[in-house]
Amino acid sequence: MREDAAPALVQTPVDTEDRLRRAAEPVLEKARNEVDGFPAVLLLADRTARVLDTRHTDALIGDAIADLGITPGVLVEEEQVGTNGLGTTLETGQGVHIRGTEHYMRVFDPFSCFGQPIVHPVTGRVEGVVNIGCHAGAEHPLLPSLARHLAQDIEDRLRQDSPLAQRRLLAAFQAAARLRGRAVVVLGPGLVLANPAALDLLQPADHPALQAYAGTLGSAHERTHRLTLSSGRPVRLTFTTIDGTDGVLVDIVPQRGSRRGRARADASGQWPLLVVGEPGSGRTTEARRAAGPVPTVLDATAVARRGEAAWAATLGTLLEEDGPAVVVENIEFLSERLTMLLAKSLPGTRRRVVLTSTPGDHLVGMHAPLVGVCGARQELVPLRRRRHEIPRLAEEMLAETSAFGRVRLTAETLRVLAAQSWPGNLTELRRTVLGLAQIRTAGDILPSDLPASHRDRSPASPFRQAEREVIIAAIEAANGNRREAARALGVSRSTLYNRMRALRIH
Repeated sequence: MREDAAPALVQTPVDTEDRLRRAAEPVLEKARNEVDGFPAVLLLADRTARVLDTRHTDALIGDAIADLGITPGVLVEEEQVGTNGLGTTLETGQGVHIRGTEHYMRVFDPFSCFGQPIVHPVTGRVEGVVNIGCHAGAEHPLLPSLARHLAQDIEDRLRQDSPLAQRRLLAAFQAAARLRGRAVVVLGPGLVLANPAALDLLQPADHPALQAYAGTLGSAHERTHRLTLSSGRPVRLTFTTIDGTDGVLVDIVPQRGSRRGRARADASGQWPLLVVGEPGSGRTTEARRAAGPVPTVLDATAVARRGEAAWAATLGTLLEEDGPAVVVENIEFLSERLTMLLAKSLPGTRRRVVLTSTPGDHLVGMHAPLVGVCGARQELVPLRRRRHEIPRLAEEMLAETSAFGRVRLTAETLRVLAAQSWPGNLTELRRTVLGLAQIRTAGDILPSDLPASHRDRSPASPFRQAEREVIIAAIEAANGNRREAARALGVSRSTLYNRMRALRIH
């Protein structure tokens, strides 16, 4: 995307019965009449940055906006057109004022924009954005206030409309629950409905897992997952969106057998084995499980203390002799010389060898020779990508403490835990659970008992995590120059700083 290019706008269909559009229509028309005489354009977009409605007070500015392709149905996300009054407002989650040349694409420079997010008063979710545009340099001082009032009026009408959504959720639940033997749950904003068949299957820790899965549905109408419940029973979950609502219908179908305690696929006959995972993801545990009883462990981090020669001598002795399996930890710390030495020694050893490593470019760079001689590779999925397992893992970790039986994690606490990003993976989760068991000696562990850094209830969605990783990569590629990173991402510096704050990038 170039600054001097024409916007590559994608046209999509607009639902004339969209609840946001329906709630905003009279508000926008009233505002258009009230500012008549001042050249302005009013734009409404949904949470995906799809334009739902456009209205203007002056034919010339209306035609100018239409000539740029800003019409109902087009997508104006920042990734498509850069900084703009609709997409940038959605990205930052707060009101923005973009003056002329602050737009990323120059074709928008003749206009200034005042965007304001529309937050559903019941769910607290950003439903869309309202934007007031005018000629650059002709900004009226009351336009920011008008944009805020428009958003508030639309939010009020959404509140009035919310009972309809509640009725739709209830109707969907009743229709699904009529079928004998069907276990169903409806998850909506502030609402959970479950029939007796579902309640017989689910335990408190399972509800946050369902909600974590529901948060991954995105724009898909239906998605199927498999889950092992807290009871150890495997089930197939089918999530289906309920039209006209923010809710989903969950069908729960029990499967045969039990997956609890089933060992991961054995890599016997495929040695050496490479176990790759982020710090705290359980690399050491998995490596020792695969290696078998009483493995010999050699850690590459010890090279700095012992010296390359002594470390290499120990490695050579181990690989030349018969004996139990050898686990070589943290190969990312091996020098090029030690990497080549180990890569040449592995094919001739009679021992089983397991290597552990963090993910990264080093596996296709300096340490690629080790990857090449491995007969199998196991990738450990980070905790943030398997949120549905967090409630069960947290309860199992609590059960290992001396406080077990005297305290318990409430369903709401488990939901908050499942919403965290857990950069330290299992190690961080375990440390947090152990800390909770120490401060609460009896009763329920509530969200307020969590450390301040782990009380955020907003889900760290896969999209937000991917966005975080993209921003970090852009900053690293620009050698820490945030101006260059913002240019590479096609956003303004202010937008980049806002997203960094929102995503806790330091």
